[in-house]
Amino acid sequence: MKVAIIGGKLQGLEAAYLAGKAGWDVTVIDRVPGVPAAGLCQQFLLADITVQTNLKRFLQPFDMVIPALENHDALKCLQNYAQNDRTEILFDFDAYAITSSKIESDKLLSDIHIPTPTSNPEGDFPLIVKPSKGSGSTGICVVHNSKQLESHLATAPGKQVIQKFVHGPSYSLEIIGHPGNYCPLQVTELEVDPVFDCKRVIAPSELSNKIIADFEYIAVTTAEALKLNGLMDIEVILDHDVLRVLEIDARLPSQTPITVLASTGINMLQLLVEQHFRPSHEITGIPISQRGVVYEHIRVAGNTLTVTGEHAMTSAGPLHLEEGFFGADEAITCRSDNQTDWVATLILSAENRTAAWEKREAVIAEIMGFYNLDTYRDHTPTHHDIGRQSLSLKGSFK
Repeated sequence: MKVAIIGGKLQGLEAAYLAGKAGWDVTVIDRVPGVPAAGLCQQFLLADITVQTNLKRFLQPFDMVIPALENHDALKCLQNYAQNDRTEILFDFDAYAITSSKIESDKLLSDIHIPTPTSNPEGDFPLIVKPSKGSGSTGICVVHNSKQLESHLATAPGKQVIQKFVHGPSYSLEIIGHPGNYCPLQVTELEVDPVFDCKRVIAPSELSNKIIADFEYIAVTTAEALKLNGLMDIEVILDHDVLRVLEIDARLPSQTPITVLASTGINMLQLLVEQHFRPSHEITGIPISQRGVVYEHIRVAGNTLTVTGEHAMTSAGPLHLEEGFFGADEAITCRSDNQTDWVATLILSAENRTAAWEKREAVIAEIMGFYNLDTYRDHTPTHHDIGRQSLSLKGSFK
């Protein structure tokens, strides 16, 4: 199957990886040269779809078009095209219109009685402030008093969402299907860097069966309310025994699909295409046996190895896939033989979480030794004992 992935940043990178694993012929299209996904495809086209005079002829060679971006003009262009042509476009524009706004998302969640962090709490600091539009960690700010809040709001662009800061671990779950036939996939655990950018995904989670069942209920209830046709990602924080939804996104996320594939063998993009063509086909849930997986971003520079958020991958140029990377199963990286400043996403799997972490430790030690590095950094948020809360952990940077 010939697929066109529109957008070559982090979502596009995820889509290109999954499409490659499915054995498809992959073309990535982006208006910017040197994007990360350009190295994970058979063909890269430098083009801006919003200025194409004949979009039908431009997209006609492809069996499936996969939007992997959040640019409003590009998505609107594709939506208008989808309404007037039979080319298959793998995207739920209606559901995305709601989930792309945190204000609209929070309203929907409130209407169906799904817990979220308290909105606009009076003087109950610390608070977290985030833009209503867009995903990723860009624009997120923790404030500890009224003066900080007023200062941030005075300069923050666009509408902002203000919520009570909640302490606790963060998790992600994807759900796929259409009304009346939804299947939650695997719950993964998320860890973040000091600016709340996701640096590591671990699978499977160690949540109890009850908490996982609660998470799946949240996912199915939200999908039904959205009338979702396709894929949605839900991120939550565990506040004592209550799961509070941080964000919902009706589009292919980054990071977690690759993790889920390594742990369960389920390729979300392949499953999404199968559901698109055979909507009546019932989706099989995740297998009982799940491998332990650590998915992690690192940067090597000077004499230091730093575990970093995924933002580091956006400016590294075209990335390539390398198997057996210092003992890892795979790595998505820009590293070359003579390079001393490089980034990589490590993908490691083993029979369980403990073994996967031990494998990860061995890989880090191997890299440190090979490059004679003497400093290792792996920082987490430290603002007033913030812990590991994550808002908008995953996504593309526009």
